[in-house]
Amino acid sequence: MSSEGPGLTFVVQPGGQLSGTLRVPGDKSISHRAVMLGSLAEGVSEVTGFLTGEDCLCTMKAFQAMGVRIEQLGPTHLRVHGVGLHGLKAPTGPLDLGNSGTSMRLMSGLMAAQGFETTLIGDSSLSKRPMRRIVDPLRTMGAVIATTEKGTSPLTFSPAAGLNAISYDSPVASAQVKSGILLAGLYATGRTIVTEPEPSRDHTERMLRGFGVEVDAKPGYAAVQGGQSLKATNIEVPADISSATFPMVAAAIVPGSDITLTAVGINPTRTGIIDILRSMGATITLTHERLLGGEPVADLRVQGAQLQGIEIGGDVVASAIDEFPAVFVAAACATGVTVVTGAEELRVKESDRIAAMCDGLTALGVSAIARPDGAVITGRGTAAPIGSGTVDSKGDHRIAMSFAVAALRASGAITILDCANVNTSFPGFVGLMAGAGLKIAEQQAS
Repeated sequence: MSSEGPGLTFVVQPGGQLSGTLRVPGDKSISHRAVMLGSLAEGVSEVTGFLTGEDCLCTMKAFQAMGVRIEQLGPTHLRVHGVGLHGLKAPTGPLDLGNSGTSMRLMSGLMAAQGFETTLIGDSSLSKRPMRRIVDPLRTMGAVIATTEKGTSPLTFSPAAGLNAISYDSPVASAQVKSGILLAGLYATGRTIVTEPEPSRDHTERMLRGFGVEVDAKPGYAAVQGGQSLKATNIEVPADISSATFPMVAAAIVPGSDITLTAVGINPTRTGIIDILRSMGATITLTHERLLGGEPVADLRVQGAQLQGIEIGGDVVASAIDEFPAVFVAAACATGVTVVTGAEELRVKESDRIAAMCDGLTALGVSAIARPDGAVITGRGTAAPIGSGTVDSKGDHRIAMSFAVAALRASGAITILDCANVNTSFPGFVGLMAGAGLKIAEQQAS
């Protein structure tokens, strides 16, 4: 079935439970970085397990447009012919990064240091997302960057005289901001340091080390010395825990469900969803723990239970920020009240995820009260705590997949509008989830 076009709708029938062994697509964050660092390395790198979602393909096409030869040897297997830190060439036009905030913020750090002019553009959603958080520190380093009056893309980078290292105290815990600054730091004179209020995901630091770069890093702190070169290496991309979240929550909310998700990345900066679901009463067992390309992975067995409402805030928020739309569904199926605080970052994702989830849950009969930094969700814990109806995903892949999962505990069918962007992170979502027991089908508007 096709998953292209703005008219894609999911229709999910109520009930069912999940079972079986699943492998979700490769990690989006790691796939982006593998292409970027492989392109900047000296030599040829091979990437296996690459996520062929639209976001990561935008990154790949951008580097191809700057003269990097990237061969696709198989559905998830790339060979990247690195051009070295200073080998990128001027593209013939703007680089279109689609819906990918990761691409835009990380590539900003790289484009700030190039000897040619570049413009980064994106779709209507990406063009609304805040970019001053990366542009401002890069300007402090000496970058020449033009934005819209609102500080959004298009971003145009002009050649700078040279970048100088900075010590940047980031006001938000953002792996994208941290990574963009560290990548610029590779080109800067001196030692670039980034500190954060809470630890954010550390995939960039880990992968830079894999490419031979010395990185000083600990939770909430990372530093890199300018002038280091990258040496080609091979990267095995684990399954994406953010994508795994949807079958995890689907199993957790239905007593009797029992699934195993294989080779899932369990980077400690990303495992908040496991902690949250366990706190709510789900049984999650980790087996076959190992390292894959420098990243910890495990097989996750998730068994369903009647969940309980909890309070969620503090450090766990940064380690589960992309997973909160699905957490809202778990809360709607729990007994009692779930309170989410400290998650204001959800307001500036692909959509305003707090508003989108609370609006959708309310339309399905759930008490979901939005707050500036989170929500208060009152779950009924009944056999069908969620009603039926139509919700608007706002073109946000994680909103669409979350409401698809919600149908497992709904009283009737749920129709989800504007689902084409699911392909940005989880190609094959419908087929995989249908095979595991979700009663989901696609409808394409003519």
